[in-house]
Amino acid sequence: MRALLVVNPAATTTSARTRDVLIHALASEMKLEAVTTEYRGHARDLGRQAAESGSVDLVVALGGDGTVNEVVNGLLHAGPDPALPGLAVVPGGSTNVFARALDLPNHPVEATGALLDALREGRERTVGLGLASGTPGTEDEAVPSRWFTFNAGLGFDAGVVGRVEQQRERGRKSTHALYIRQAVRQLLGESQRRHGTITLERPGADPVTDLVLSIVCNTAPWTYLGNRPVYASPKASFDTGLDVLGLSRLSTASVARYGTQLLTSSPERGPHGKHAVSLHDLDRFTLHSKVPLPLQMDGDHLGLRTSVTFTGVRHALRVIV
Repeated sequence: MRALLVVNPAATTTSARTRDVLIHALASEMKLEAVTTEYRGHARDLGRQAAESGSVDLVVALGGDGTVNEVVNGLLHAGPDPALPGLAVVPGGSTNVFARALDLPNHPVEATGALLDALREGRERTVGLGLASGTPGTEDEAVPSRWFTFNAGLGFDAGVVGRVEQQRERGRKSTHALYIRQAVRQLLGESQRRHGTITLERPGADPVTDLVLSIVCNTAPWTYLGNRPVYASPKASFDTGLDVLGLSRLSTASVARYGTQLLTSSPERGPHGKHAVSLHDLDRFTLHSKVPLPLQMDGDHLGLRTSVTFTGVRHALRVIV
């Protein structure tokens, strides 16, 4: 098997020595080329080159969710195709939602062992993914489309991601405590806490209006706090379309209520109540905002948008599990 290993040297939970051990273990079982990323977007470029080469059977992403997202966008730059290289993930980030949603071990050494076992036994699955595009007829029409593997968000949660990225650029480590602090600061600075600006439109249904927060899930859980899974849309799955959780109010009382529900969420129940809207298995919908709002995908802040069209693409990519 011919494989490309894309290594993020800034992965937060792997040392240079650990990465060397993993590379040697993988190279013992396949014809391996290992490339270390050197700039933002490099993993995407490497994934695209692998897809276009016709000589790579497997691309292994060693890093966090951001590295995985870039590799996926490179592999799928021309759309899904059964002839594309398969994807394997060795988690090296702080949260690793995509890998854990696939039931892979969260430790890179254990995950490498599981990957090698899966290759020997021929274990793989084809997963659905989300695609976010500029909405025709809007000022964001020309924004390039982008794939996401586990979640996206327009509004509050994307603002939190943006704040965390700013702190990381200043040298702060990505920790769950950092996310919680920035969430509190984002809430205190939220100007649309009681009157949301987001409208969700989908074919054949009335629009959902006045949302303050909109979380799009491609799988469950939505994220993790340490080892605790957090379910925004418990029914979301790699085998269905996209799920959406929308909140129409972020008052102090509602934040306490929905925050508690998120922290105590389970595969059976997520946030619910008067100001919560949950939609399941959507193939296509659009989020419009009266004012520009931050957008995030797979934990990557992508700037401000006023309109985004989301598509759930089933059977998009072959993954080794």
